[in-house]
Amino acid sequence: MIRAASLVALLLLSSAAAAEEVGSFANDWTGNDIVVEAIQDPKVEGVTCHITRFERGLIDRVTKGNWFEDPSNAAIACRQTGPIAIGDIEKDEEGEEVFSQRLSLVFKALAVRRIYDAKNDTLVYVIYSRQVKESSAKMGISTVALYGGDVTWKDR
Repeated sequence: MIRAASLVALLLLSSAAAAEEVGSFANDWTGNDIVVEAIQDPKVEGVTCHITRFERGLIDRVTKGNWFEDPSNAAIACRQTGPIAIGDIEKDEEGEEVFSQRLSLVFKALAVRRIYDAKNDTLVYVIYSRQVKESSAKMGISTVALYGGDVTWKDR
């Protein structure tokens, strides 16, 4: 039992380490917060995505139950923050997941996926909720245009 709890704690800590909290502020008097985090794309240097997400406070958890889950509402904005150097990224239409953070103990996660739009020479970042039992239509999108920029492709 202790081993299982340790594994869950390790998974929670390892998934949260990919994002750096930039700021947070109270959303209401019950302790609910809006959290702003920065995410570095692990295969694309020079691109930073900022996400905002809702974090439930103690009063909200007590009154509404569902102790171990946060809502999947989130927003994303990605920008060039330095020279762009692109590593070995997936170039198919599904792209690849670049970030994931648990919103519940088991069933729900917030994820960011990068898709390369070759025709328009653009990186597309989609934030969405991934759930085991039912999916969510809550999502957001941000793009980083590569056209005309000084971009280095490391795999070419």
